[in-house]
Amino acid sequence: MTMRSHYCGLVNRQLLDQTVQLCGWVHRRRDHGGVIFIDLRDREGLVQVVCDPDRAESFSLADSLRNEFVVRVVGRVRERPAGTVNTHLVSGEIEVLATSLEILNAAQTPPFMMDDENISENVRLQYRFLDLRRPQMQGHLRLRHQAARAIRNYLDDHGFIDIETPMLYKSTPEGAREFLVPSRMHDGQFYALPQSPQLFKQLLMVAGYDRYYQIVKCFRDEDLRSDRQPEFTQIDIETSFLGEREIQDLMEGLIRDLFMKVMAVDLGEFPRLTYAEAMSRYGSDKPDLRVKLELTSLSDLMAAVEFKVFKQALAQKDGCVVALRIPAGATLSRKEIDDYTSFVAIYGAKGLAYIKVNDISKLNEEGLQSPIVKFLPQEVLAAIIKRTGAQNGDLIFFGADRKKVVYDALGALRVKVGHDKGHVELGWRPCWVVDFPAFEYDEEAQRWNAAHHPFTSPKDEHLELLETDPGQVLAKAYDVALNGWEIGGGSVRIHRAEVQSQVFVALGISPEDARAKFGFLLDALSYGAPPHGGIAFGLDRIVTLMTGAESIREVIAFPKTQRGQDLMVNAPTVVTERQLRDLHIRLRNTTPTA
Repeated sequence: MTMRSHYCGLVNRQLLDQTVQLCGWVHRRRDHGGVIFIDLRDREGLVQVVCDPDRAESFSLADSLRNEFVVRVVGRVRERPAGTVNTHLVSGEIEVLATSLEILNAAQTPPFMMDDENISENVRLQYRFLDLRRPQMQGHLRLRHQAARAIRNYLDDHGFIDIETPMLYKSTPEGAREFLVPSRMHDGQFYALPQSPQLFKQLLMVAGYDRYYQIVKCFRDEDLRSDRQPEFTQIDIETSFLGEREIQDLMEGLIRDLFMKVMAVDLGEFPRLTYAEAMSRYGSDKPDLRVKLELTSLSDLMAAVEFKVFKQALAQKDGCVVALRIPAGATLSRKEIDDYTSFVAIYGAKGLAYIKVNDISKLNEEGLQSPIVKFLPQEVLAAIIKRTGAQNGDLIFFGADRKKVVYDALGALRVKVGHDKGHVELGWRPCWVVDFPAFEYDEEAQRWNAAHHPFTSPKDEHLELLETDPGQVLAKAYDVALNGWEIGGGSVRIHRAEVQSQVFVALGISPEDARAKFGFLLDALSYGAPPHGGIAFGLDRIVTLMTGAESIREVIAFPKTQRGQDLMVNAPTVVTERQLRDLHIRLRNTTPTA
């Protein structure tokens, strides 16, 4: 017996007067004066089924149906009566008159309706198998499938080979905290789950595969947020014998092709910003270019000013004073300014100075409303107005501190005010950010760390700075940002063992440690490694942007909560004493449940 001939949501007027066999879930049951209507749902959508009392057996079964019962319907397709057409459904012009009805499985009363939009996330995650039935979630995962298929097709067409890499890996210092997996067969030893297949894809280039890709799970034991999960999906890519710009052009083509195929959106050419430019103009290395506000440096103007806040900021190493002009911002109330002051405090800012520009012809407290105007000479006020481009009715915010604090605070404020006050365009604004610093200095540890990862190639012209001034070394590194989200990042890698050793020295990694942790890579580089580089895109983030969802949890079938828990299967959980004993592990301050 054929159980199903058509999907519910695909039945249309082309099937008029034909008999169809449908299977699905009861989305809703309605009794209208003796005639029972069933909205039957499957992954393709809804169809209206009519159960007539003339067919007593099927009508009696229909009367017993409840939401989420699984049923099979055999019936004839007919036109809906005039005035009842639903233009929002593919099946909206027709209905199915049931000739037989079979209950395949009953269902308990669900904890929520499938079209309810006001369900707590914890309830949704606890009953994720039900939540995934909801049309919105089905749409998200269908779009994710379409995106992955488009990505594979593009990479296949451009000569890339899909190769799997190991999940049980060696613990290596690559930046984020790793998940460790104890080995039963090797007492006291551990595998690590990969943060990315970085080293393996470099080894594949050494092995001569030329173009590799993988849509792969990666793992990081980090604090979570809306765009981060402990396990996430990465589009991992590596190429040989291509330079920075060639890799970028090829990968830009991938993202443009993806959005055209899945969203019918032409992203156009991606503008390129250096890291220094992105930070100085937008306060972010993943700038949201839809927001039409920019930062303005005032450090040189404030060098001789006696205003204490600015003077103390500039006295710090890497201190700066930066302005953010808000068009028509003079209408902001005192409460709104206080709220924005509290907002920047999240990013370490100690305050938020401002000037309301009421009349630029009067460079004093009459024309410029602010507690700080009296501390600034007229020539400095005039220069501030000129440099920021302020007009009557505008407001200027000021940030003064170390660059990281100022850029983090004003960069976030720029986006928030832009969206709050309508200084934002609709649509899609991608960009490349290039020429990242190769190293970041850790004040607490008093050492240099790799800004990207320790296998990123410095600019050729900066190799001589590795020993003398690592802070000035730029890397062949690049990120792709879209609407304020970093969706991908990569670099040209180090392919010569002597350069890799120089970078390890700059990072304070001794030859012994380098050999212990990365000996296999150093060996591989010594056997004829080609110039190579690549990139990794976050599939979860890209699909989240495409769907307009607020969190990547909305596009992952079975995500974790912000505390890293799976509420559906109740993970993580304790294990038995015997399991721990087999792994040669004893817990401190905790007693596992037997």
